[in-house]
Amino acid sequence: MVRAAVLPAVGAPLEITEIDLPAPGPGRVRVRLAAAGVCHSDLSLSDGTMRVPVPAVLGHEGAGTVVEVGEGVTGLAPGDGVVLNWAPSCGRCHACSLGEVWLCADALTGAAEVYARTADGTDLHPGLNVAAFAEETVVPAACVLPLPDGVPLTDAALLGCAVLTGYGAVHHSARVRSGETVAVFGVGGVGLATLQSARIAGAATIVAVDVSPAKEDLARAAGATEFLLASADTPREIRALTGRQGVDVAVECAGRAVSIRAAWESTRRGGRTTVVGIGGKDQQVTFNALELFHWGRTLSGCVYGNSDPARDLPVLAAHVRAGRLDLGALVTERIGLADIPSAFGNMLAGKGGRSLIVF
Repeated sequence: MVRAAVLPAVGAPLEITEIDLPAPGPGRVRVRLAAAGVCHSDLSLSDGTMRVPVPAVLGHEGAGTVVEVGEGVTGLAPGDGVVLNWAPSCGRCHACSLGEVWLCADALTGAAEVYARTADGTDLHPGLNVAAFAEETVVPAACVLPLPDGVPLTDAALLGCAVLTGYGAVHHSARVRSGETVAVFGVGGVGLATLQSARIAGAATIVAVDVSPAKEDLARAAGATEFLLASADTPREIRALTGRQGVDVAVECAGRAVSIRAAWESTRRGGRTTVVGIGGKDQQVTFNALELFHWGRTLSGCVYGNSDPARDLPVLAAHVRAGRLDLGALVTERIGLADIPSAFGNMLAGKGGRSLIVF
């Protein structure tokens, strides 16, 4: 039996309880969690903005140590440090055949499976495949990536979502080039990773935008050269900082209609606007046909940073070892399982960066 944070029903409070994990069957791996990040997607799953089968153990950003491997698992052994990959690619669907593994049609099929049970025998699903809000988890081997050398195990949890998403948004989706100007809307965990990634890419001016003035120091430490408090005037203020042109690239990390529209309006003619934030169906963004023609901007969605974790994890580790990527700087509080609701509350209030559960 291990302790876990269970979501009994959509919209219900999390319950910290003991669950019964089976031994890893063929092709599966048991992992003892060292740490798990609390992502806004977990909040969206708990409140029904995004749907998963329930009851479930949420948490999709984690790292830990292999405890046991099932039959047929190769390349992993007890004692190995690993990062969890919540969106494993099948290698067979149309998206995978195009090399777009982040759009794999079968990536989340595991979330519908029963992977564990509560003490009274209730079936549990692994929210977003890996169920990281628990002391231990059992996952398919495809959801486990070896931890590269030189990356602290606890901080490595952030690589599983926030950093892959922020880095990928900059390098794979927006394709920021050295000397370009960038604006990042939303300075949470993903936003901070995006700011660091823009700095790594060599962006000349990096503007951070957030609703909370308390995030300015975090943003500047991550690489922002300018900080703006979000308002109706934000696009005009960004144009004033960029010779009346607007930024080459705007990355929206909040998933809100108002900030998506502001990011679009802050981008120069012919620039690129990338939407990373996950919003609800009620967040409607409108454009008129004339402005789409006139501005010639590119507006694109971005799933998991358009990343291939197996390809990108070694690259990120190299940045960590070289001191270019500071994982610890993304974390504003280290908490326990029972503190997850408080971390959700901080997200809703626009406070802090990433909350990291440390086991």
